Amino acid sequence: MWRRTFCTSALKNNNNKKWDALVIGGGHNGLTAAAYLAQSGLSVAVLERRHIIGGAAVTEELIPGFKFSRCSYLQSLLRPSIIRDLELHRHGLKLLKRSPSSFTPCLDGRYLLLGPDAELNNSEISKFSKRDAEAYPRYEKQLENFCKFMDPLIDSSPPEAHQGASSFNSRIKHKLQKSEFWAHCLHQSVSMGQQGMVDFMDLLLSPASKVLNNWFESEVLKATLATDAVIGSTASAHTPGSGYVLLHHVMGETDGDRGIWSYVEGGMGSVSKAIGSAAMEAGATIVTDAEVSKLIIEDSGTVAGVILGDGTHVHSSVVLSNATPYKTFMVKLLKLAKELVPENVLPEDFSRAIKHSDYSSATTKINIAVDKLPQFKCCDIGYPEAGPQHMGTIHIGSESIEEIDSACQESVNGLPSQRPVIEMTIPSALDKTISPPGQHVINLFVQFTPYKPNDGSWEDPAYRESFAQRCFTLIDEYAPGFSSSVIGYDMLAPPDLEKLIGLTGGNIFHGAMGLDSLFLMRPVKGWSNYRTPLRGLYLCGSGAHPGGGVMGAPGRNAARVVIEDIKG
Repeated sequence: MWRRTFCTSALKNNNNKKWDALVIGGGHNGLTAAAYLAQSGLSVAVLERRHIIGGAAVTEELIPGFKFSRCSYLQSLLRPSIIRDLELHRHGLKLLKRSPSSFTPCLDGRYLLLGPDAELNNSEISKFSKRDAEAYPRYEKQLENFCKFMDPLIDSSPPEAHQGASSFNSRIKHKLQKSEFWAHCLHQSVSMGQQGMVDFMDLLLSPASKVLNNWFESEVLKATLATDAVIGSTASAHTPGSGYVLLHHVMGETDGDRGIWSYVEGGMGSVSKAIGSAAMEAGATIVTDAEVSKLIIEDSGTVAGVILGDGTHVHSSVVLSNATPYKTFMVKLLKLAKELVPENVLPEDFSRAIKHSDYSSATTKINIAVDKLPQFKCCDIGYPEAGPQHMGTIHIGSESIEEIDSACQESVNGLPSQRPVIEMTIPSALDKTISPPGQHVINLFVQFTPYKPNDGSWEDPAYRESFAQRCFTLIDEYAPGFSSSVIGYDMLAPPDLEKLIGLTGGNIFHGAMGLDSLFLMRPVKGWSNYRTPLRGLYLCGSGAHPGGGVMGAPGRNAARVVIEDIKG
């Protein structure tokens, strides 16, 4: 399939061609947008800066024989409708369900396994609290109900106020769409009931710690669940609004099973390959090694295409940016030749809001090749190979919410955590295609690491090595001998995520997922429906509604808005 991608010479040979739409960035959202646009009959070209498509959802063989999901590492949030619409299973997407899905070892010799098996959950939680074991199914049911409420919001464009001049019929159509949206939300609210809505608002506005304290008494259970509330953010579980991030990470499903996260055979790059295959089958062109350096803007203030780094002009009156909002408007695309930029091309309040949005990150990803599975001293289940403790997400260094908060506070003070919060996954326990026999691929998603530490620099190899060894030593406390099993590793600190993947500040969501930057406020107030103040320029990445994760919804929703604008 990949022989059908084109180099920039293909664009040069069609220098006078005007495309219906161009997509900047071949991440999964950009590819999703391209697939839907091409399916609607539009001519589309995707322009990817790197040599490989996928953005953060990419598989790379960094150590011979070991294939790493270099940035994102689990699948659940990809919208079921996208999987169906694009027939991604036919294009090679194979999801590997994890059961159990979570393992938390404790230094006192105990452990907690959780997953889709209700009997296992009851038995495991009962080791710590009978009361919590009884409450846990009710907690899961409540979150499931909240997710059902959120589904239609995720799968549609926000009901933004109409922007710019338009015909009378267009304005009427827009008002009817908004009315239909809010009527549906009202119906959902009524069906949930007053108590349900109060509980929902409590989750949205509260710190995750408050939500979990109201449900449970066991520290290890609360800490295991709290990691979903801080993943990818700089926030503590005590931060108001972190309850929403917890909900965001249980919104997904795997093959119809709600809240189940899976590995992807071949790594996360297989998600991007499947979407890219569907896009090309529909007629889209995908070009790698094609960095966009400038937007072409007409005197009227409308987009007319892009200029690549090698000077190639690619023409279109519609451009979708899969880059972060900051990278789109502040850094790269609008650094134009002076004569191409009309005065005040962006409203001052829009530019200010984009510039001052929260792009901070405390996330480091470490990809490791090992010669054997880690053996946890608390969990001698007797499996010669991979056991249940190796299947899901392994929570290291988070036996209490206070431990998570302490690690966070160190990062707030400019220091990488002394005892980092680590989510370890071992995809090769289920996926036999990504490592040599008997050896394994391990992902560490590590928090909390400031972008600019006060005690050193991520550019210093010795500093990087010291932090990696700190993580390995912490794992040794739970799985003695882990450090000695490491064959090699690749580490991406926040500045590396920014430089390699294009994630401003290293933020995996293209911007914080606080309540002040969601729905009608994402990326900024007044511009939540994928359109931008530049006519013809749209956002289709995670910086737009409904936010981050390998979800595809921003790309799909943006494509629908573009199709509506083009075809009416």
